[in-house]
Amino acid sequence: MKKVTTFAAVLAVIGLTACTTTQKVAVQQPSDTRLSCAELEGEFVKLDTVMEDAQGDRGVNTANVAAAVFFWPAAVGNYMNAKDAEELVEKRRTHLMGIYSEKGCDAAE
Repeated sequence: MKKVTTFAAVLAVIGLTACTTTQKVAVQQPSDTRLSCAELEGEFVKLDTVMEDAQGDRGVNTANVAAAVFFWPAAVGNYMNAKDAEELVEKRRTHLMGIYSEKGCDAAE
C-alpha cells in the first residue's frame, strides 16, 4: 500500500510540473493612450517575447512530452493555453498599433 501511495504522489508531482505557464497579456490597459512612441515600441518588443514563449509552449518541449506521457489532458491544456496567449498578444498588438498610428509615431521616423 505504501508503494502505491508513493507512486501516486510521484505521478501527481510530475503531472503538476508538466504544465507550461504561458504569460497572458491584457488587451487594453488604462495607461495605453499615455504611452510615448518609444514606450509603445518597447511594448511591441515585450509582445514579441511573449509570442515567442507561447509558440514554444505549443511545440515539442520537455513539459509537453511529460504531459503527453503521464497525463495527456495536460498536453492539450498547454496547447490551448498557449493558443489563447497568442490570440491576446495579437489583439494587444492591434490595439497598440492603433494608438501608435494615431500619435503619428510611424511618421516620426
